[in-house]
Amino acid sequence: MVTGTPLLIIFISSIALLLALIIRFKVNPFLSLIVTSIGTAFLVRMPAAEIGAAMAKGFGSTLSGIGIVIGLGIILGKILSEASATDQVASAMLRRVGDRNARFAVSFTGFLVSIPVFLDAAFVILMPLIRQISRRTGAPLVAMVCALSVAAITSHALVLPTPGPLAVAGNMGVNIGVFLLYALVVSIPAALAGGWFYGRFLGKQESPHDRNPADTGPAPAMEGEQWPPAFLSIFVLVFPILLILLGSILGLLLPTGSAAATVFSFLGDKNIALLLGVLLAALSLKKYIKRNVGEVIVEAADSAGLILLITGAGGAFGSIINTSGIGSYLVETLANWNISILVLAFALSQILRAAQGSTTVALVTTSSIVGPMVASLGGSPALVGLAICAGGVGMSLPNDSGFWVISRFGGLSVPDTLKSWTIGGTIAGLTAFLAVLALSSISHLLPGL
Repeated sequence: MVTGTPLLIIFISSIALLLALIIRFKVNPFLSLIVTSIGTAFLVRMPAAEIGAAMAKGFGSTLSGIGIVIGLGIILGKILSEASATDQVASAMLRRVGDRNARFAVSFTGFLVSIPVFLDAAFVILMPLIRQISRRTGAPLVAMVCALSVAAITSHALVLPTPGPLAVAGNMGVNIGVFLLYALVVSIPAALAGGWFYGRFLGKQESPHDRNPADTGPAPAMEGEQWPPAFLSIFVLVFPILLILLGSILGLLLPTGSAAATVFSFLGDKNIALLLGVLLAALSLKKYIKRNVGEVIVEAADSAGLILLITGAGGAFGSIINTSGIGSYLVETLANWNISILVLAFALSQILRAAQGSTTVALVTTSSIVGPMVASLGGSPALVGLAICAGGVGMSLPNDSGFWVISRFGGLSVPDTLKSWTIGGTIAGLTAFLAVLALSSISHLLPGL
């Protein structure tokens, strides 16, 4: 296969081809991803007999992680929408915070929810609510998606106990409490900069407002119509989130292998939690839905098909990119440069994130490479670890399956996804890294650094 500098050229060319097919020539994203994956494999001279298997592996591994979540999330969102429960929750939130503060409230919610809950599950659960808030406030959907998704990926990449930061803290040999404290210091301004502030900028650039082609739900209910009670609506929405949160916390506190730990681990699994959420919604909101619940579920399941195909194809493209050795080449090249350990840690993580798509893989891989260097170079393990986590926030490209979850489930075009998710996330990552540099300049005054 191809090695060396040509790998970088092939990577850039592949991303350019994919974007041209989707944006310029209006080819369906699923077909564009499959065609680009095959073309990239041939360019790196991957044996023809291995191409199909590599694509299938990436497709399958992606859907094995988030396929059920997406399907159940669409069903849950459809039930909430048909029952006008999301209208009720949106109204309750806006009464509390006001229209002007809605974007801040969305960012704050995304940041908090994505700490115990995986990003994809958090986004899928909350997106129907965000769509209703966008309708009611007149704020462009792209700006609201930016506020939610960027804040969520920031906490996902930086704040324990998500797997990436947990692995980084372990590989760097950092005290968990110290790492969590400074992760919060770094991540909060990052989430506000990339999600809330940049989302506000996007809102001013867009014309109002509802540009969501994927939204086929009913128009917002009129005040005179019967809505489910606010408490019930909120409880049904957050129920799967609470289950996942309980599973995460009690899984750490209860004795390993105990019956209680097993039960809460089962209930806290994101697939089980969402299934129970769907069942609760179907039973408790049935009388507020004007048609048969079974019809609603079938309609939602039908609409999930293309989203699942596109998301899986994003994983197939990422698998080809990863198998080609592009990420390994970039890491090896950059590691040989004589630069600051903090800059090196951030840059390696950022490049790996762009090259192979997964934040968690980028964080685990980079911390494994940089960890042994820290002692000899005299860097602070905690600060280097935070720089690695900051590098995993941004630069989500179309080879990231998460890109397609945000795009298709959020109802955004590819250009709007790049504008909100990719650029917003990159702004958040850079802000987090600047915060790490600021902490580094006063590290002698700070405990644990």
